[in-house]
Amino acid sequence: MDDDILTTLKILIIGESGVGKSSLLLRFTEDNFDPEQTLTIGVDFKTKRLAIEGNTVKLAIWDTAGQERFRTLTPSYYRDAQGAILVYDVCNYSTFSKLETWLSELETYSTKRNIIKMIVANKIDMDNREVSREEGMHFAKKHKTLFIEASAKTKDGVQSAFEELVQKIIQTPDLWENYGPGSNFHLGNKEHPAQSNCSGYCNLA
Repeated sequence: MDDDILTTLKILIIGESGVGKSSLLLRFTEDNFDPEQTLTIGVDFKTKRLAIEGNTVKLAIWDTAGQERFRTLTPSYYRDAQGAILVYDVCNYSTFSKLETWLSELETYSTKRNIIKMIVANKIDMDNREVSREEGMHFAKKHKTLFIEASAKTKDGVQSAFEELVQKIIQTPDLWENYGPGSNFHLGNKEHPAQSNCSGYCNLA
């Protein structure tokens, strides 16, 4: 039953191909990590319930392919999203430099001007880092987004990233107040209960 759901939120995960978007989603929704994770073809989505400050929200999380040939999906993908997670790979500087392009695309296609944005620096478990934490934080502060470093492999920061993003959305009522429990975006009924345990995030908004 969805009677206890405060609202349904559409969350996007965007970024270059291979930065670990699908791995972050799998870790958050199923607490699993697949080192052989295949690249997303087109768009994938999962749903999950999340408890935030005494409220339960249903998340419809959309994961899209980073490859150029799937750009035709863009307008419908961005429509009505209340939150966006922009992912880069700390071991691949080019994926960090492309964040400007992804933010620009988000600005172009988002139908909600005050959409909440979270930048996630993924793969911090790796040794060959090319992007420092300071660089990531500076970029996030410049663009007034949330920021967190994470690892889908070790779980570090993953839960906190989604929780902080959702918390910020809930604190912005005009983003979601017209979306009741029935606004399920026709995404099916896979539910994954979660516990709220916010820690380790860096709120730079």
